[in-house]
Parts: sequence; C-alpha cells; structure tokens
Amino acid sequence: QVQLVESGGGLVQAGGSLRLSCAASGRTFSAYGMGWFRQAPGKEREVVAVINTGGTSIYYADSVKGRFTISRDNAKNTGYLQMNSLKPEDTAVYYCATGRDYVTDPSMFSSWGQGTQVTVSS
Repeated sequence: QVQLVESGGGLVQAGGSLRLSCAASGRTFSAYGMGWFRQAPGKEREVVAVINTGGTSIYYADSVKGRFTISRDNAKNTGYLQMNSLKPEDTAVYYCATGRDYVTDPSMFSSWGQGTQVTVSS
C-alpha cells in the first residue's frame, strides 16, 4: 500500500484560498489513481476530485467545479488540491486517497491519509 500524509489545511475566510498537499511513500505513487474526498460533521464522505495516473483525466464534483484544481507530480510522489473562492460549505476534513485508476467510489481507494481540517469562516 501507499502511505499518504496530507498538509495545508487551516482556517480561512470565505473567498480565500488554500492548497492541500498529499505526500506519498511506499509503493509507486504513479501507478495509482488519486482522489480528494471530504467529510463534514454529520455527513457522509464525498468525492471532491479525482485524477488518473498520468494526470490527463480529471473529475470534479459539481460543487467545486471551477474553484478547485487537482494535480499530481509523480516525480515528487505528491498530489495537490488548489482550492480558490472558498465557501463556508467547503468546511470539512479533507482526505487524499489512492487506488483504482479514475474512479469516484471511495470503496475503490485502498490507501487513505489521516485527513486535514479545512474551516471556512463567513
């Protein structure tokens, strides 16, 4: 499995930006699809964005389309989520995960980070 560590979360005002990073170690990061998910209190975990192994195919949830950008640098074994124009409803714990290539179902991802808190104040 791949070991994943997220960083970059924090408290930001509405309209602000944050960049999350996901550092991978262990097995070959480039061999796995990668996704970002989030879970708000009292809600189920939901997909935010997914990127395929080569970075050529990307999926965004409708709620973040046009505001968030997922990317990966396989040479650095790191994935990213650039979040702009943040809204209070983006408040959640954000997780990166690796697994099957270019899928959105969380059950298809076998490795998960510990999560990083993102809080957007109004």
